[in-house]
Amino acid sequence: MSPRLPLTGIRFAALCIMTSAILALASPAQDVPVAAISKEESSFKFKVKSSIPVSGTFEKWDATLTFTSPDVTTAVLDIRIQADSVNTGSDLKDKTMKGKDYFDVRHDPLITFHSTKITQTGPLTFDVDGDFTIHGVTKSEKLTLALIVRDKEEAEIKGTMYFDRKDFNMDKNIPFVTVADRIEVIDDLKVKKVSGPPLIFKQ
Repeated sequence: MSPRLPLTGIRFAALCIMTSAILALASPAQDVPVAAISKEESSFKFKVKSSIPVSGTFEKWDATLTFTSPDVTTAVLDIRIQADSVNTGSDLKDKTMKGKDYFDVRHDPLITFHSTKITQTGPLTFDVDGDFTIHGVTKSEKLTLALIVRDKEEAEIKGTMYFDRKDFNMDKNIPFVTVADRIEVIDDLKVKKVSGPPLIFKQ
């Protein structure tokens, strides 16, 4: 007959098992790449065909690129743009775009994109499917990316996404300006490696 552990011993053993389990969950199974996006060297812009040229940039935004393994397609891209920071170079255009017919910054202050799938389409090109939210409406959209490798520590990501503004309840025109439905969004992100192993690309 095996000896019984005293109650304090049982509690101590249980505590050790729980601690080991928590540490195992908290510790990453493998080292993963860690990257940072340089805001000072990056930009988000847009343009649309119209009777008077309409294009602009966003002055305030945050973006992160995270990996769960060295496989480049495990990356998750998150973008959060403050709609109120739109700058077209025209006070009239800015006021219109911030209003309820377009960004409606009072009620929907953020424009966001959260990637849900990354597919490598070429040596350094990718299709990024994700949830795009603007004017309070969320739909699945596709971002096309091209990676320009500067060196082992730095790269540039150039991306383009097109969406129909009417799909997001933005169906008005700017006063005295006829605006096309198709909007082009252009991102230019400078990415720097912080730590971890090199990324693995499909050959």
